[in-house]
Amino acid sequence: MTTSLADHLRSLPDESLAALLQLRPDLVVPVPADVSALAIRAQSRVSVARALDGLDQFTLQILDAARLTRNPDDGTTATDSVLAMATAGPQPPAPTAVRAAVGRLRALFLLYGPEHALQVVPAVDEVAPYPAGLGRPAAELDPRTAALCADPAKLRRTVLAAPPSARAILDRLAAGPPVGSVPPGALQAPPLGAEDPVLSDPTNGGAPTGSPVRWLVDNRLLVPVTTGSSTASGTVELPREVGLLLRRDSGALGPLRTSPPPVAAAPREPKAVDSAGAGQTMEVVRHTEGLLEQLADEPAPVLRSGGIGVRDLRRLARTAGLDEPTTALLLEVAYAAGLLGELEMPGAATGRYGVDQQVLPTGGYEVWRAASLAQRWEQLARAWLTMTRQVGLVGRRDDRDRPITALSAEAERAGVPATRRAVLGVLADLEPATAPTPEEVQDLLDWRAPRRSRGRDAAHREVLAEAAQLGVTGLGALTSYGRLLLGELTSTDERGDDPLGVHADVESGDPSSAARALDALLPAPVDHFLVQADLTVVVPGPPEPALAVELEAMTEFESAGGASVHRVTTASVRRALDSGYTADDLHDVFRRRSRTPVPQGLTYLIDDVARKHGGLRVGLAGAYLRSDDETLINEVLADRRLESLALRRLAPTVLCTQYQVGRLLGALRDAGYAPVQEDGTGGTVLARPRIRRAPARMSVTTRSLDPLAAPKLPMPRLLGVVEHIRRGDAAARAARRAPAVVRGGAAGLGGGPVPAHTHSEALAVLQQAVRDKALVWVGYVDAHGATASRLLKPVSIGAGYLRAEDERTEMLHTFALHRITAAVVAD
Repeated sequence: MTTSLADHLRSLPDESLAALLQLRPDLVVPVPADVSALAIRAQSRVSVARALDGLDQFTLQILDAARLTRNPDDGTTATDSVLAMATAGPQPPAPTAVRAAVGRLRALFLLYGPEHALQVVPAVDEVAPYPAGLGRPAAELDPRTAALCADPAKLRRTVLAAPPSARAILDRLAAGPPVGSVPPGALQAPPLGAEDPVLSDPTNGGAPTGSPVRWLVDNRLLVPVTTGSSTASGTVELPREVGLLLRRDSGALGPLRTSPPPVAAAPREPKAVDSAGAGQTMEVVRHTEGLLEQLADEPAPVLRSGGIGVRDLRRLARTAGLDEPTTALLLEVAYAAGLLGELEMPGAATGRYGVDQQVLPTGGYEVWRAASLAQRWEQLARAWLTMTRQVGLVGRRDDRDRPITALSAEAERAGVPATRRAVLGVLADLEPATAPTPEEVQDLLDWRAPRRSRGRDAAHREVLAEAAQLGVTGLGALTSYGRLLLGELTSTDERGDDPLGVHADVESGDPSSAARALDALLPAPVDHFLVQADLTVVVPGPPEPALAVELEAMTEFESAGGASVHRVTTASVRRALDSGYTADDLHDVFRRRSRTPVPQGLTYLIDDVARKHGGLRVGLAGAYLRSDDETLINEVLADRRLESLALRRLAPTVLCTQYQVGRLLGALRDAGYAPVQEDGTGGTVLARPRIRRAPARMSVTTRSLDPLAAPKLPMPRLLGVVEHIRRGDAAARAARRAPAVVRGGAAGLGGGPVPAHTHSEALAVLQQAVRDKALVWVGYVDAHGATASRLLKPVSIGAGYLRAEDERTEMLHTFALHRITAAVVAD
């Protein structure tokens, strides 16, 4: 079979071979040495399984028809036979659809050969042993069952006589798969006088018949089989002939559907879908920024086993006002986008929480904050689409009954990006703004790739939920900008001409089409706010970056939404003064940014806090306290709330304490004073927070969309691979013509050329060939210890090397003389 396929591949033109490699890119990883190696790889179990995983349900059923219609003598089938079986059901598909499916199978070389003698790749039977869910022929299972199946009338009477529960078992196995496990004792009759451990079953209301499975086995409708090395009769199989009889109404292949199942839901209003999704994107960016700011203020320690602990996740969720699954999702996405990382803490004591590492924002977080809202969301969405993290596993138990934590290695799943692409691809292929139910999405996936979607219902629902949380979908439908983003990622992955995953628009700094589409849906960033009489500040839209920095310094955040609300307090004004603002600066910001008159109460608040601010000066003694106002110093010294500091007077305007500056500052502020810290020269020490950042990390968006898929090469490179394979095939044929001694075998046959058996003799043959300009077969051992034989024309010998021209490639090569094993003059 392998030789036949290899010969068939050799007869193809280069373009056809390149088309095969394009459809099955795993065949070129690594590049096959010759056509025979390509044929072996194309028939391997792993490669065939990959090819089958990408086929839809109808094409797989047509492949099953080809397997069922094979001639028992030579194992071949014909397109007409496949067409006859496929159209024999009650609702036959169009012949053109059947022939198109056969064409797809032939293009993938799961079927090969002429239309009248098609052959199925043998590995198909290994990957899927039961074609169309039917069992093996009775002749391969049991001779007595084969005798029953040879008499169609008797077989039909036996099936009709089956008890109701036995018939239910037959119908279940006939739907596929045709094998089933039975409890111990179900196939053995009870000892004489003993009670049957299996409940009996009345036959059509008559006398009990015992176990239904035992009845089917006794009447040759089921055959006990052994599984693996086990000899216990715990598995039964339904013969193919019985299964075909039970499928007489639906056809041998079952119901055939040439197109995906329809979606009952009517399309929604596209504007409503985009508006809902755009609103969610704003929330995603806001909550992500809030979580990162929390981690900047209080980094989360890394557990010994990796990831963030459950208590830290709950703390972050509680502070951000989110549930734990959503918090875990945003943390995982931010980590994948390169916004979060681990910072080593040298010298820290390592406990059960592994505090030698902490999770906090990276340097890329500052760049991300400076970008537009649409670009920030796009970076998060790209990271979600390409990250190999299954966030739904966070909070569950692993195989060792330990909880899976956020950012831990246990949540790594390499196949998750392909699952996300498959689910969103279903939504993208529907009419825009169509919102199918999760059940309809699962039905579409079951038709598009039944082998991949089998048993992954929970993972598909997780993808739909995460897409809604991140704003990729709105009202259950794929948004317009989400469709553009998915299209960009998919096209780049399919082109294969961008191995680093860097898009042209990203390289130039311009927003992508998805970011531009989202930007058109979002409210424009505002550079102003509205100050109200109760000192609340209302920002009527997303603030631009400069305004956001000023609000963070001068106000306390209260609520978010289409218009965010902030409040000016005594503490917030003091914080702004501590960070370097003056009273005039604050007045100028509110006068310049506010679209409403600045309330008089805000002006008084700023002036009052600024008048008290810096009235006291703190330095090192432990710490000292000085002021130009002697009355204020006397007040502090007499304040009973500060007795714990043990203040003492050094001068009329100077006090000192044994405690450090930080404690003195905190105690004074708790008592209602407004001190500032000064350095050794008397200059004010600004109280800007010390920003710590983790080392920069590469975002996962530079990866391929499906890390498990083989790289897809453009056609020019595939043609180059085909040329390499052709050359290897020619070299293999040439090597087979080499004398036996050159190929590492015994001495040449009598009457043939006389080989050189020793190194000195081989050297003499090569020297003579240089003088005569003759062709020589040379045996050679490469650096990896592999032996090879080449037909060469020696050019020169010197310095321990032979320079010779390869007869096949017409290129000069250099060979070390000590690696040459034999030399024979060619005829």
